[in-house]
Amino acid sequence: MRLLVVEDDKDLNRQIVTALAQAGYAVDHAFDGEEGWFLGDTEPYDAVVLDLGLPKKDGVSILSEWRRAGRTMPVLILTARDRWSDKVQGFDAGADDYVAKPFHIEEILARLRALLRRAAGHATSEFRCGPVLLDARAGRVSVDGSPVKLTSHEYRLLSYLMHHAGRIVSRGEIVEHLYDQDFDRDSNTIEVFVGRLRKKLGVEIIQTVRGLGYILAASETEDKGAKPRRIEPSSGS
Repeated sequence: MRLLVVEDDKDLNRQIVTALAQAGYAVDHAFDGEEGWFLGDTEPYDAVVLDLGLPKKDGVSILSEWRRAGRTMPVLILTARDRWSDKVQGFDAGADDYVAKPFHIEEILARLRALLRRAAGHATSEFRCGPVLLDARAGRVSVDGSPVKLTSHEYRLLSYLMHHAGRIVSRGEIVEHLYDQDFDRDSNTIEVFVGRLRKKLGVEIIQTVRGLGYILAASETEDKGAKPRRIEPSSGS
């Protein structure tokens, strides 16, 4: 999952980015409103942390323009504790949630997990496909209850597929959501990560759809009680 942090306080920006990266996300950042608006308007982020009091372009204007342009990613706004009017303006502009300063980084992480899972139609932080369980809160993966150790990129890949289970996801879409903007992107590496992930999980839940990409779906033998899933092509395929 790929996130954007737009905050002009450089120390706070770095703290948030570091915490999100340690939690397994790919993270881009901006220190002013113009750069933040441009990144959010041109890159496919899964969620954004947006400060409202920004130089060059304020957060409410940025959010309003994103929404008018059809950008639907969840946005968590950061506000000063005594500025209740900012919260109202933020929600009216299209914000999904807010955190008042000062705050604990753990609250940012928890609220982002909630936004991401709601956007994917999930009620909890635990994602299951057949015998595979991904606990987004703890950052852990297990198969039939046994823990599986994954690299950060393998975890990101599984997490993205889990959030979009039952839908065909193209290699291009995975690349866009797995790496930050400074990473040397190569769609061919996705095949390598998929191969490693399949080997570590030891179960056939990642299926290749020739010419289109991948889909996460448990087979009947791995998930006998599961209802049939509707397979929908990715809009980015």
